[in-house]
Amino acid sequence: MNEPMISLHNVEKSYPQGGGRVFVLRQIALDIQPREFITIMGPSGAGKSTLLAILGMLDGDWTGEYRLLTEDVHKLKPKDRVALHKQYVGFVFQQYHLLDDLTVAENLDIPLSYRDIKKSERQAVVADTLDRFGMVAKKDLYPRQLSGGQQQLVAVARSVIHKPRLLLADEPTGNLHSEQGREIMELFKQLNTAGTTIVQVTHSETNATYGNRIVQLKDGWIVK
Repeated sequence: MNEPMISLHNVEKSYPQGGGRVFVLRQIALDIQPREFITIMGPSGAGKSTLLAILGMLDGDWTGEYRLLTEDVHKLKPKDRVALHKQYVGFVFQQYHLLDDLTVAENLDIPLSYRDIKKSERQAVVADTLDRFGMVAKKDLYPRQLSGGQQQLVAVARSVIHKPRLLLADEPTGNLHSEQGREIMELFKQLNTAGTTIVQVTHSETNATYGNRIVQLKDGWIVK
């Protein structure tokens, strides 16, 4: 058996309320192998997005142990977690999170600009990505000039342009009509086949079929 890419042990998240604590996640234990495509499902309020935010190191306020590749995330300082996120993780949100005052090409350049890559090389990678995603004609447009499906396509392209080892997606097709949603999921399948480990949160049974394993959450617990 391979070493897991991700290993969570007794991960919990809670916040104070009244004289006690309200738990969002309880005793989460989860191993994810390299190249897996995991789907996290469960009712609203189950803790799905919180778990994804912890995996992506966007939320540091939790207890327990989290190992990503060779790094003990629970022992890292916040700035080191940010660096680890930028190195290994791509994140796709339901709400696109594109920067309105930047063009499509400029939005794609942002993750590359965090790295020590020369501008000419970055431009070549952006050009390749625009071509791969069929967006060359849209490179100088701003997000507001694109449809919802096109904006999400740009968001996915931006999340994978730096070739992350781990792609996290939170309801990535939630705002799209079914054909646009299918395109995004087919794209995820291709990325996974090419070696990207993917964890998606979805309510969609259809989207879940693209993955190879479903993790069910209920009231903050993993249920079988």
